[in-house]
Amino acid sequence: MRIWALAALTVLASCGDADEPRGKARVAPEDAGTWKAVSVDAAVAPAPPARAPSEALGPHVDHAPDVPTTAPACKPWIARIDDAATFEAYSKEIGTERFAKFVIDLKSDAVYYFDVNVYPVHKDFVFQEIYKKPKTKEAVRAFDKNYRAEKPEFLLCYLVHHLGPDVWTFAFWDGDRMTDAHVKHAYDRMKSTFFLGDKVKFRPDSNYQESVARGIPDAVVPSILNSAIYTQSKYQAFNLGAAIGKLRIIPAGASEEELTLGTGEIVVLHTPLADITPVAGIISDVFSTPLAHVSLRARDWGIPNVGAKEATSKLATLDGKTVVFVARATDYDVHEATPAEIAAHDAEVRAARTVTVPVANMETTEMARLEDMRATDVGVYGTKASALGEIVAAKVPGIEVPAGFGVPFHWYREHLRAAGIDDKITAMLEDPTFAKDAAGRKAKLAAVRAAIVAAPVSAELRAAVDAALGELTAHDAKVGVFVRSSTNAEDLPGFTGAGDYDTVPNAKGTDAVLAAIKQVWASVWNSGAYEDRTLYGIDETQVAGAVLVQIGIDATAAGVLVTVNYADPSDERDYTINAKSGLGIAVVDGRAVPESLLVSWYNHGVRVLSRSAEDTMLVFDAAGGTREVRNDAHGKPVLTTARAVALADAAHRLTHVFRSARLDIEWAYAGPTLYLLQARPLPGTESKLSSLGSSVPK
Repeated sequence: MRIWALAALTVLASCGDADEPRGKARVAPEDAGTWKAVSVDAAVAPAPPARAPSEALGPHVDHAPDVPTTAPACKPWIARIDDAATFEAYSKEIGTERFAKFVIDLKSDAVYYFDVNVYPVHKDFVFQEIYKKPKTKEAVRAFDKNYRAEKPEFLLCYLVHHLGPDVWTFAFWDGDRMTDAHVKHAYDRMKSTFFLGDKVKFRPDSNYQESVARGIPDAVVPSILNSAIYTQSKYQAFNLGAAIGKLRIIPAGASEEELTLGTGEIVVLHTPLADITPVAGIISDVFSTPLAHVSLRARDWGIPNVGAKEATSKLATLDGKTVVFVARATDYDVHEATPAEIAAHDAEVRAARTVTVPVANMETTEMARLEDMRATDVGVYGTKASALGEIVAAKVPGIEVPAGFGVPFHWYREHLRAAGIDDKITAMLEDPTFAKDAAGRKAKLAAVRAAIVAAPVSAELRAAVDAALGELTAHDAKVGVFVRSSTNAEDLPGFTGAGDYDTVPNAKGTDAVLAAIKQVWASVWNSGAYEDRTLYGIDETQVAGAVLVQIGIDATAAGVLVTVNYADPSDERDYTINAKSGLGIAVVDGRAVPESLLVSWYNHGVRVLSRSAEDTMLVFDAAGGTREVRNDAHGKPVLTTARAVALADAAHRLTHVFRSARLDIEWAYAGPTLYLLQARPLPGTESKLSSLGSSVPK
């Protein structure tokens, strides 16, 4: 499994991206010659408190702003919120949060709760309702000073109801450099003008803001971290949608190796799985992360996937029954399917999934260096290696790619041929019982893997690997390498194969690397990999295993970045980052809850969604492989603001290299140096079953 990021909290970032400095005006472009007002009749709103002429921002305008002709249903702003109905009218619900926004005028001390359905951002409201001036570039630059520590005019705040845990918070934009005095002032004014003010806590959203919060006693301003809000949540939607299938509760402690899951099953997991074969839906008692392999698989397969505490006990009476499972943003429903629902589901014609893999070139024998590869070499060295070669060639600023070489498909085929394993695979695939018997299929695949690992390597392969490894490591026996899959059936548009194949970390010496290569080859026939490919109609006879050997990075921090904000698909500026101290293996397999950040490439805002609270971390072992050590940075930031921003900037540059706005990136920091370990297309659409009609979220 892979994370990351606590999507129930990521929605908060979508509340303010255009608010922030450098944000584009949503009502009128900044270079517009005249101000285009939103559809608001100023006559219906109370007049803002008077401000001296010198306080009005922006250059003199010889004409009045355009007067809108349509009045809103309610006033565009009010000075108090005295009940729940008023809060609902002036707020907006996204995902599991309902948020409002307010402005405090530091000159008059007036409070403005403005309608976020009319004015999406603070800036638009202030310019239209308070300044009543055009939003020129000069005026915007002056306004943006209100995000600094010395604020000339305003406090710009959010008021949020976290629906799941029923927690109320107020916050500033994560890039705001407000002081403790500003926090106290905002809290006092909010508390005196909001009907639930005594329930509201300050929520810091950045490293800087957390340091400010630590300096304010709870008796003065109570505060709460995003990670604490997350732990209080009872529900987390990772992929919305609906499905029909047989509910199967997986008991605690079940062995992953012995589990055989069906594509028609909706599984309830009491403990996280590192990976999973195709199923119809996933419900987890224990929250994982949106970027874990299992979560990404759910998006790839288009199935509903949620975390719901106590689901195992709540759904016990439905175990073994055919059910309808609907995953919504704020809740889920599981009920026994009616005959009509089952009939409609069975009759529904679902679009066939067919993925064609690149044709493997079996003739090339050269162990090519990454810097000599391009995307067009996918048929020789596989998807992962050729994509990294393209990144190396692009010379993307701020990114290093660990040096490495590719072991082409040729050597995989020759290894299988020499041991007669290719004929065994052909016979296995042609056996009609293989496709029908899940348990028998799993056993036969295990036998194929064992045969690949047991077969001796040829003298020719040993010589080629020894020479390439010596050149890569400068014949230094202390240098470890990562041995990674680079098949022709992964990292493809429409099929990522995330987690399907093995990676061997920190292999040292020719013997260890050759053993690792055989393990990676064998993983082509992992049970999960086979089931995943079958789901997408991939021709198994065309699948082949190339291998990438790279210098190992003994990371001080590592993880995953996706170039999306899962909580707000319309947000094209914020990227989700999951990070962990040490090697990122625990983040990728989903067993660890990592630090989760939402970072804007546009204005470099960094929002802290959660902190990694792990007591241990993985590091390289001097003898080879990895070992677990104490994490002395337990609970502290994994990434500094500067490193998080540098990572987002690098990812944004990669979207131009690959000409795709949706990327899934694995990265590592070794001290201050950022390394790119993998970049592939990011899958993900909601699961929608038309046969379930209105049950499916739109």
